[in-house]
Amino acid sequence: MTAATATVQQRYREQGFASALPVLSEAELREARQAFAELEKERGEEYTQYGLHNVHLQYPWVMGLANHPRVLRAVTAVLGPDVILLDSRFICKYPALQPAHVQTSGGESKLGEGSGEDGLPYVAWHQDLRYWGVAGGPVLSVWLALDDSVKENGALQVIPGSHCSGVLPHRQASRPGNMLSVNQEIPEELVRVEEAVVCPLLAGQMSIHDGLLVHASDANMSQRRRCGFVVRYVPTCAFPTEDPDRPRKFHATMLVSGTDNFNNFSKQSQ
Repeated sequence: MTAATATVQQRYREQGFASALPVLSEAELREARQAFAELEKERGEEYTQYGLHNVHLQYPWVMGLANHPRVLRAVTAVLGPDVILLDSRFICKYPALQPAHVQTSGGESKLGEGSGEDGLPYVAWHQDLRYWGVAGGPVLSVWLALDDSVKENGALQVIPGSHCSGVLPHRQASRPGNMLSVNQEIPEELVRVEEAVVCPLLAGQMSIHDGLLVHASDANMSQRRRCGFVVRYVPTCAFPTEDPDRPRKFHATMLVSGTDNFNNFSKQSQ
C-alpha cells in the first residue's frame, strides 16, 4: 500500500469521505466528455440530468469509468479486495438560471429577480444506506467529476464524521426540487449544518464517501453545468434486504475486483 493510499484510507475511516482524488488523465477526460456530449445530443438534457441509470451495461466507455484502476485502487483500499459494483448513475445539474443583470444606482451589475433557489434541482441532506436496501457490509459511493464541481454550481457537501452516528430518521422533503428519487431528507434539526464541508472537484477528480455519511448538494446557482458519474460499490459479503414498502432489485451488479464467494446478488442481476 502506498503512503497516499494509506492516507485516503485513514481519512475515510475517521471522517467518512475523501475528496479531490485524481482519476482521469486529460485524454481520458476529453474522451469521456465527448462521449457524454453524444448522449446529451441523442437523449436531451431533461433526460441526461438524472435518467442515465446503470448505463455501464450499455456503453463500454462508462464501464471503463466504473472500473478505472485509480477508482478501484481507492475503493479496494476501503472495502477490501472483493468488490461488487452495485449501481451507477450520471447526475447533471444544468444552469437553471438565466443571467438577469440589472444596473444599480452605483453603476455596478448584479443578478436581478429570478435568481432564487426555490424549485431548482438540489439534493437534500440524506444517507445513502437509508434507502439502498443493502446490509452485511458498507456501501461506498464514488462521485467522478466530468465538470469542475464548486460551491456555486452545487458541489457535494458533507458532515465529516457523521457516518459514525448510525442511520438517522428521514422524512419526505418539503422543499420542491429534491433530485432524490424517493424525495427523502433528514430533518434539519438532526443535521450539524454548521460543520458542513464543501468538496470541490476539478474535472477528472473524484470523491468517495461512506453510505452512512450525511451529505447533500445545493442548486446550481452558476452559469456552468455540473455533471458527475456516481457509482456505488459494496464488498461481496453484503446482501440485499427485503423492504415491502420499497422493494429494490439490483439488475446491474457485477464483480469488479477479486472473487465473489457469496453470490448474494447473482439472482437479482439475472
